[in-house]
Amino acid sequence: MTEKATDAIAPYPEDFDPTRAEEILERIRHVPAVSERLNIVSGQFLGSPYIVHPLVGSADTPEVFTISLTGFDCVTYVETVLALALSDTVPQFIDTVRHLRYQGGRVGWRTRNHYMIDWIAHNVRQGFIVNLSEGRGTVNKTRVLSTIPDLPSRSVTFRCFRKRAFPRIEDRIADGDVIFFVSTRKTLDVFHTGLLFRGRGGLILRHASRRHGGVVEQPLETFLQQHSMSGFILVRPRKPSRGE
Repeated sequence: MTEKATDAIAPYPEDFDPTRAEEILERIRHVPAVSERLNIVSGQFLGSPYIVHPLVGSADTPEVFTISLTGFDCVTYVETVLALALSDTVPQFIDTVRHLRYQGGRVGWRTRNHYMIDWIAHNVRQGFIVNLSEGRGTVNKTRVLSTIPDLPSRSVTFRCFRKRAFPRIEDRIADGDVIFFVSTRKTLDVFHTGLLFRGRGGLILRHASRRHGGVVEQPLETFLQQHSMSGFILVRPRKPSRGE
């Protein structure tokens, strides 16, 4: 059986309890700045457990549209935080998750943004983010994406900052910017993602970490020292203008 995408979804995703989302949206109801909304929302999930493979679906199994506010992997954490921060109501939050995660908002395994390069390009087009990793100071990287079974391999080229360039661009980073860490593997684009905020001692990375077993915050400098990478991509969340 071949899994097909669909635009038809239930009012709420399967097993979704809107109560927690309503509580968080109430906390940010009168907060206008997207960066501050991201700070408040992302902090609500600190300590939540890390979930391996939180999404349901495969090439042969129908995709199930799911949203959890109790556990995350690195991508679903970023998606959930962004969607809440950019929304005013629970239905808007659900719709935003759907459009962040799936091409055209069409729920399906093949329309899911499996690779982060696709996730970034798709959500730039939708107006949810601005790509900061273009132009001066960035370099081209080429990968042959082939780590996901049942998806055809393909070559992609994208721009990113070199790891050693971080001290030169640190001042450009704003609270709530999303960072994607570029893999050293030639068959993968990005190996991890999280959100950046300024703390007393410098930039803090908030992310769902398999190593730490849940959502944590740690100095970005520590993460950079602990992991090999080919560079990083920065994007800035924004509320889409009407008509986008």
